[in-house]
Amino acid sequence: MPMMRAVQVSEPGAGLELVNREIPEPGDNEVLIRVEACGICRGDALAKEGHWPGIKYPIIPGHEVVGVVEAVGSQAKGWKIGQRVGVGWHGGHCFQCSACRRGDFLACGHSLTTGLSIDGGYAEYMVARSEALVGIPDKLTPVETAPLLCAGRTTFGALQNCGARAGELVAIHGLGGLGHLAVQYSAKLGFQTAVLSRGREKEELAYKLGAHIYIDTNATDAVKELKELGGARVILGTAPSSKAISELIGGLSRNGKMIIVTGVSEPLHFSPSLLLAGSRSVSGWVAGSIEEAVRFSMLFGVVPVVEVFPLEQAALAFEKMMTSKVHFRSVLRMS
Repeated sequence: MPMMRAVQVSEPGAGLELVNREIPEPGDNEVLIRVEACGICRGDALAKEGHWPGIKYPIIPGHEVVGVVEAVGSQAKGWKIGQRVGVGWHGGHCFQCSACRRGDFLACGHSLTTGLSIDGGYAEYMVARSEALVGIPDKLTPVETAPLLCAGRTTFGALQNCGARAGELVAIHGLGGLGHLAVQYSAKLGFQTAVLSRGREKEELAYKLGAHIYIDTNATDAVKELKELGGARVILGTAPSSKAISELIGGLSRNGKMIIVTGVSEPLHFSPSLLLAGSRSVSGWVAGSIEEAVRFSMLFGVVPVVEVFPLEQAALAFEKMMTSKVHFRSVLRMS
């Protein structure tokens, strides 16, 4: 059997190990993808640590996958060999449950998750369900596209559906892997965009990415600054700090909304009166259309800032991502 290189987790809590595995064969409703690039996301830690129900080890992580179709199953309609495609978090659905019958495939009760319930993209090849694929324009490079399949989809989807109108104040909390994309989307969607970040090191970059306002949360009271601007219609929480998110709720305008798009493990602590007094709300967002995010990014020049690593350095790339030492997204390039 033909072999490939892959990076797998052999058991919960184990390290990322480079192995040789047989190239998988696609089933009837699957395609075989020759992986060109795969982004590294905090969600991959669920596979590494075993914090996801039903993981079967060994598992290959990775859910920001861009590659080229190498083989097509007999029932995988609409895809052809040589076509560039992408696969995100959603790995497939059943078409039969009540959610699928409503067309809400992301809520499928039997859905698959790339890199958690099925092998993902830390490999030279992977198989994917045909309904989970999206077409990727050849104009976009694989390395630039990979982070759009999760980080881009999530931040763009949250802002696209946040309820703010063009010209209203939207604050991006954090300027990291998610935040640096959110700033670009927010500005290009027509919002008055403020960046909330610790220190002045990222101020120049924030303005370069399209921010109109920069607030150093180490040097000033961010809530006071936002109130002086009339309050934020939306604050997008991209930094995983429950304490900081809780403190910022007071900076929302009337009918303002805090939207959390990052994994926050600790509880939020704030007075419900902050919500009652101004009809404010707190919500989370993990959805969005990959196709819309990719198309918008291509049309308006939204480009992720990435560090590129070869497959054999996946453990290093993962560690830099988890410790926030990457600038700004880690991406594995297979060749």
